[in-house]
Amino acid sequence: MKIVVCVKQVPDLQSDRSMAGGRLVRGEDDVLNELDEYAVEAAVALAESLGGTVTAVTMGPSDADDALRRALQMGADDALHVADDALAGADVGVTARALAAAVRHLEEGGPIDLVVTGMATMDSLTSMLPDALAAALGLPALTLAAEVECDGTQARITRTIGDHTEVLSAPLPLLLSVTDQANEPRIPNFAAMKAARRRTVRTVGLAELGLDDVRPATAVLTAVPRPPRAPGTIISDTGDGGARLAAFLRERLA
Repeated sequence: MKIVVCVKQVPDLQSDRSMAGGRLVRGEDDVLNELDEYAVEAAVALAESLGGTVTAVTMGPSDADDALRRALQMGADDALHVADDALAGADVGVTARALAAAVRHLEEGGPIDLVVTGMATMDSLTSMLPDALAAALGLPALTLAAEVECDGTQARITRTIGDHTEVLSAPLPLLLSVTDQANEPRIPNFAAMKAARRRTVRTVGLAELGLDDVRPATAVLTAVPRPPRAPGTIISDTGDGGARLAAFLRERLA
């Protein structure tokens, strides 16, 4: 069984993020997208239980291969980095086309049975890529999976949409996206981290993938820093704290 898992390097949520020229500034405290860890765990666990290999794929600047190293530490067997200056500022549509081309490039070594993604990336939070990538690949999509079962020919997921629980299935090949309820990502041990440093990460550009026109259909026109939060109101309890708090809430909710 051949599995591809898509990952992304994003700015750390705890760091100060900024925009420049309509683009998110990257390269400062970047980490593997937290929600992609669940995708890597799902892919590796399926390969371990069914037999097979996992190739981690990312698209991004040169330092984005740090995300691939993390995926290798977690058990991925191989890694492919799509890197090209023309992809700077890519939107969801361009990203989906580039990743789809990378999957087809990998299929030169044999058909891919499963493409796995996280539910969203923490830099943009559009949650659009899984469906866009499935459309670009012409694959059925089982998305937002909280539970995953697969027998090597068909996948079955359970997901919760609002107050409703859905059980969906589809034959392989397909695209699968998982939520942070799907599993508990493993923590690599020292031996896995050391081995990942010695692995070779393959890099391909747009020419090798047969892509030429990658102009995004969207652009950020303006961006302003989020205004600072106003200081809170402190109520000291001198015996009437409860009444004063109730009055404060009535005023705010009026």
